[in-house]
Amino acid sequence: MALAFCGNENNSAAYNVDNGVLNNGCFVDALNVVPHVFLLFITFPILFIGWGSQSSKVHIHHSTWLHFPGHNLRWILTFILLFVLVCEIAEGIVSDGISNSHHLHLYMPAGMAFLAAITSVVYYHNIETSNFPKLLIALLFYWTLAFITKTIKFVKFCDNNIGFSQLRFCLTGLLVILYGMLLAVEINVIRVRRYVFFKNPKEVKPPEDLQDLGVRFLQPFVNLLSKGTYWWMNTFIKTAHKKPIDMKTIGKLPIAMRALTNYVRLNEAFEAQKNKRSQYPQGSKSIWRALCSAFGKPLILSSTFRILADLLGFAGPLCIFGIVHHVGNRNRPSHSQINVLGVFFISSEEFLSNAYVLAVLLFFALLLQRTFLQASYYVAIETGINLRGAIQTKIYNKIMQLSTSNMSMGEMTAGQICNLVAIDTNQLMWFFFLCPNLWAMPVQIIVGVLLLYYLLGISALIGAVVIIVLAPVQYFVATKLSQAQRSTLEYSNERLKKTNEMLRGIKLLKLYAWEHIFHSSVEETRLKEMTSLKAFALYTSISIFMNAAIPIAAVLTTFVVHAHLTKDDDEFSPQVAFASLSLFHILVTPLFLLSSVVRSTVKALVSVQKLSEFLASEEIGEEHDKCSEQRNAGNHSKYQAVITNGFFTWTPEGAPALSNIDIRIPQGQLTMIVGQVGCGKSSLLLATLGEMQKISGNIFWNSSIPDSETGEDVSAEKETAVDVEFRRRGSVAYASQKPWLLNATVEENITFESPFNKQRYKAVIDACSLQPDIDILPHGDQTQIGERGINLSGGQRQRISVARALYQQTSVVFLDDPFSALDIHLSDHLMQEGILKMLREDKRTIILVTHKLQYLPHADWIIAMKDGTIQREGTLKDIQKSETELFEHWKTLMNRQDQDLEKETIIERKTVLERKNHRRTTYSREALLNDDEEDEEEITESDDEDNLSSVLHQRAKMPWRACGKYLSSAGILLLPLLVFSQLLKHTVMVAIDYCLAKWTSAAISAMITEKQKNCTACQNFDHAYYSKVFSILCCIGIILCLVTSIAVEWTGLKVAKKLHSALLNKIILAPMRFFETTPLGSILNRFSADCNTIDQHIPATLECLSRSTLLCVSALAVISYVTPMFLIALVPLAIICYFIQKYFRVASRDLQQLDDSTQLPLLSHFSETVEGLTTIRAFRYEARFRQKLLEYTDSNNIASLFLTAANRWLEVRMEYIGACVVLIAAVTSITNYWKDPLSSGLVGLGLTYALMVSNYLNWMVRNLADMEIQLGAVKRINGLLKTEAENYEGLLTPSQIPQNWPDRGEIQIQNLSVRYDSNLKPVLKHVNAHLSPGQKIGICGRTGSGKSSFSLAFFRMVDTFEGRIIIDGIDIAKLPLQTLRSRLSIILQDPILFSGTIRFNLDPEKKCTDSVLWEALEIAQLKHVVKALPGGLDAIVTEGGENFSQGQRQLFCLARAFVRKTSIFIMDEATASIDMATENILQKVVMTAFADRTVVTIAHRVHTILNADLVIVMKRGVILEYDKPEVLLEQEDSVFASFVQADK
Repeated sequence: MALAFCGNENNSAAYNVDNGVLNNGCFVDALNVVPHVFLLFITFPILFIGWGSQSSKVHIHHSTWLHFPGHNLRWILTFILLFVLVCEIAEGIVSDGISNSHHLHLYMPAGMAFLAAITSVVYYHNIETSNFPKLLIALLFYWTLAFITKTIKFVKFCDNNIGFSQLRFCLTGLLVILYGMLLAVEINVIRVRRYVFFKNPKEVKPPEDLQDLGVRFLQPFVNLLSKGTYWWMNTFIKTAHKKPIDMKTIGKLPIAMRALTNYVRLNEAFEAQKNKRSQYPQGSKSIWRALCSAFGKPLILSSTFRILADLLGFAGPLCIFGIVHHVGNRNRPSHSQINVLGVFFISSEEFLSNAYVLAVLLFFALLLQRTFLQASYYVAIETGINLRGAIQTKIYNKIMQLSTSNMSMGEMTAGQICNLVAIDTNQLMWFFFLCPNLWAMPVQIIVGVLLLYYLLGISALIGAVVIIVLAPVQYFVATKLSQAQRSTLEYSNERLKKTNEMLRGIKLLKLYAWEHIFHSSVEETRLKEMTSLKAFALYTSISIFMNAAIPIAAVLTTFVVHAHLTKDDDEFSPQVAFASLSLFHILVTPLFLLSSVVRSTVKALVSVQKLSEFLASEEIGEEHDKCSEQRNAGNHSKYQAVITNGFFTWTPEGAPALSNIDIRIPQGQLTMIVGQVGCGKSSLLLATLGEMQKISGNIFWNSSIPDSETGEDVSAEKETAVDVEFRRRGSVAYASQKPWLLNATVEENITFESPFNKQRYKAVIDACSLQPDIDILPHGDQTQIGERGINLSGGQRQRISVARALYQQTSVVFLDDPFSALDIHLSDHLMQEGILKMLREDKRTIILVTHKLQYLPHADWIIAMKDGTIQREGTLKDIQKSETELFEHWKTLMNRQDQDLEKETIIERKTVLERKNHRRTTYSREALLNDDEEDEEEITESDDEDNLSSVLHQRAKMPWRACGKYLSSAGILLLPLLVFSQLLKHTVMVAIDYCLAKWTSAAISAMITEKQKNCTACQNFDHAYYSKVFSILCCIGIILCLVTSIAVEWTGLKVAKKLHSALLNKIILAPMRFFETTPLGSILNRFSADCNTIDQHIPATLECLSRSTLLCVSALAVISYVTPMFLIALVPLAIICYFIQKYFRVASRDLQQLDDSTQLPLLSHFSETVEGLTTIRAFRYEARFRQKLLEYTDSNNIASLFLTAANRWLEVRMEYIGACVVLIAAVTSITNYWKDPLSSGLVGLGLTYALMVSNYLNWMVRNLADMEIQLGAVKRINGLLKTEAENYEGLLTPSQIPQNWPDRGEIQIQNLSVRYDSNLKPVLKHVNAHLSPGQKIGICGRTGSGKSSFSLAFFRMVDTFEGRIIIDGIDIAKLPLQTLRSRLSIILQDPILFSGTIRFNLDPEKKCTDSVLWEALEIAQLKHVVKALPGGLDAIVTEGGENFSQGQRQLFCLARAFVRKTSIFIMDEATASIDMATENILQKVVMTAFADRTVVTIAHRVHTILNADLVIVMKRGVILEYDKPEVLLEQEDSVFASFVQADK
């Protein structure tokens, strides 16, 4: 039948114009087409011309974007308009179908209006981006015309008494309102922007962010459609597939999201809270209030979106109910047709009784619901990220003002602060993300239960009761789960602490053969952790089981009860059953979330509590007396700093660490502070800098120095309330005793934010003798120094730290024992070139703490300290006159005669030039030699880097091998159980729903049969058979849920245990070379982050991935079974899905890595700041470091935001595909039903499963992406498992080795050649020596001459490729490593102490009695120190021995070696950090206590080996001189003699 605009009936009223044209319905509709045609004709040429010209030009950048007034309102109104027009089209088609006439005018104008509405918004968008408002005049005309024509139509309806009962009347009324509002928006744009009808149009610039081309995160600026669908991310995700995403790609953060902006907002809220209360606000309550006032508004928006989405979610079950109901009712209801103006009208009830209409409405409801849901997620996460940035900045500003005592007294460790930043701020972020659920969940549950009651009556309440009764059980499981997680975290922290200590002290452990002790200690903690992980796994599997089993149990009880309660079979129909099933699926989600929301809330409360404690902790002292300062300042003009009557302490209530301090520090001169170990020299420096708590007294700084000279912008300091006396103190270049380095290049560490001056830089490098060291670094001074300067030796770290102080242009320099880790040559050179030449000649004020008393003649002023007080201050001459005893004591320590004292400086000045030249030649040769080695090393390293980059760029591939490795670790039994149980479970789940479909269809067909036969006496349908089968299937399903959840977690546990154990065994037995070439941080990461991923994350992701994948597969299988036609539509959807996931996975992985990699510098910046707090404050660099923090935080936040946007991008697309699946499934099953009647139960089943697909599709892709990232952990651990272990086996059996070997201590070295690795050059070449039992041997030589390698060769720590060492008649190469190393003793240059007791540090093997330990402590001059400690031998040693001074730590290491009582004893530069007095005592003790032992001493200070029986002088791996010291000293040209001369 032909189509016609006004229908094709003859004599149709549609063509009747007797009562005037406006009373003809068809004419009015034709009139309505005019505005739309007008718009399409006007805009299409403009759009095409515009686009054509744009494409020929460069792509218009977003810097030209503007938003006209009413921008968002226009988009919202347009969306509503489009929806209403779709309804109008549908209404036209349905009413036309009812009248069986073909009236085009019922839906064609609406179709044209739909096209015009889309065109209007595209047109508007183009005008907006190209900023050409004059063209908007076309839209003004369009809205006016559309409004007028629609109003005419509406008025005509009113005239003919068509009212609200007719759907078309309502739609026309709505359209009049919408066109009117859009017209108002258009007029408003003219009013504000004045682009027409006004003389002076208003010029508007784009937002500041968009003018910055670096801003790439466009979510806040794009239009509403792009905001809702993340369309702007398309180009970003496409480019990610071509090249990796880096920080450059993601650009900068928009201003409103930057950490500084959010910090200011948060701080204002904090201040407001403070002002509300006169006293200090009460802890966590005020923090919560501040957080809510600063970040509450977006959360309200997010919650609104969430509630809207949840309400729209109920459209699914309701539409299923309607569709199945209408499909089931074959007999179509007769309609009373209303014919007015020659057109048919239908009511909304009739409209909604059309199954196709319901399918389309369901499709739109799903689109809208998913869009709202993702918008809610996005807003909540964005708020969380902004909040995290603000809190991190707040914490950092607090750190900058923390009192030093908090750190040093162990009240607050760097670890705790880092936890606060890494964990607690993230807990708060996650709480804000889950926050909208708190309001949305009750709404969802209440509406769900009400709908169930409406469908099922009383039996629905029974099902709801099952869910609600099990909810507390779920909550109980969740709390147990979080407890298990907490205890797991505690054990895992303890394990990491032990692993960290083990790795930091690995050299010592290997040398002392203590690996097994620490290995078993770590294993013991791991065992506790595994017990707690078992509990965690058990509760996780119960939680997974309950989430899967609760809906089954609820459905089972509901339907069985419902079947037995219903008398009327009509109530037990497919539409009721499947609508209820969908509702149960919806209801489970909030209950599933409930546990995590509650858990997150509890964690957030704890985190805020921690935060409030931290923010309330003590800050640097702030009391001062301004007047006295002004008054006294004049008296001290020639002094840089003066302390009068000072008493200082570390803790407010503790005893003073420094008492009666009265010192003056002369301006522009060199002041030296000397005294024994632990007498308070470093404390005095810190007290002067204001780092200690002042009990009484005053500190005066000379304020005559202008601020500009300090090089620091003082205005930046205004925000911290700092003492006047500190503000007047300018910047002080401070080199602490324990060198503090930044995680940056060598050059950046030396210049330390100051402008680069090449000449000065070279001079400093030379003064600190750093050039040879820089030459052997892989990238020279551009080499990145690892965290805490891990890849440098102690001496190098110290010299870089001193170089930083020398490089600065400050007028005051504080050097705290800069010579401790340096040999005599380096010390001398640094003293002459650096301190005397660079600093003193510049008239800088220098304070030098030192044990090297030979430099005292250079001092202009000396401060001698003893036990926390000033023993004496003055010039050397003053002390010589007044304190003769002290002076004599110094003289003997300096090994100098009285008359030499005056001459010394002159001689030194002469020899220094010769020595410098001599040194340059030796160094350059050495540097060349080392360079070759380094080249070889570099080649292997760069190969690794290539491999690494190729690994990174196999980008689109899933790591199947790692997956295989993970699953194969589970064992032969578990893997089949895991796979089989999962498949079986999902088969049973489908069977349950299929059974329900059959049951309800049978019930309904029985009822129809009864009605047809019209028999009242017929027997009612018997539900018993079906309810039995249904119950059995449900019970099997519940059991299988339990089996699968336990199987997954059990697999996870087994793999975690196996991998950690293998990793630990491999690492602890790895050769020393492995630890020297692999950064400590990267090994630690395997034990921390990667093990944590394998322990806790992979099992959950694996379970989630398998569940969502199998659910999708089973759902698609069911739909295809119900309507095979669906398969045709499935193909294009599957292809789209494949490409979306492919692109997403690559982008997601890159962004995830960026998120992690930007977090590391942020966290290390925090830990760096905490460790170097005194240095930063001394330099007055707080503002610069704050700026750095803001940059790191912003980098991390932009990566997190892009990751969130990418996740939303994926989810929106997957949800839309899911909605398409639902639409296609609905339309095909309805169409199929008319052609080939199938049971309405199957239609319901198909639709319920289609709804599930839309829920689980994005979970599948998200879990796939997560799994890919998490399997990286398995891959990395696998890489380390390939490490070659040291050969611990020996050729001799234990019975062949004498019990007390070596008993004499005779050492024969025959033609020994040694290298660090088989592909490196030898470090010892053909060395021969014979050391008699009990001899004392001294080894000396320049840095890098092979002294330490010599000592390591005894322990087979290096590769001996030629020659041999025979000790007491046994070749050490034949001995098992454990035996060899346990029978020798060594003291290393770097003192290493482990956390625990003093007893554990001296004797971890627990072999010795207390008397032996006390004897060792007495020998090491520590008995009085340990006696004074609470607990004596059981006194606690903190991590790294931080509660003892460097010198004391060295002495403890000596005591540890004495305890072993071996006949061979090696001291590797062991007295470097000890003052001369203590060293002299030690020398005597070693000579007496070890009279019968062979002692090999490797010396920095040559005078320590003058009393040796034999001296070996080494140079570049060969023995240069080998004789008694007195013999060598007599030879004029001997190298040893020149060393001794230089050491004087």
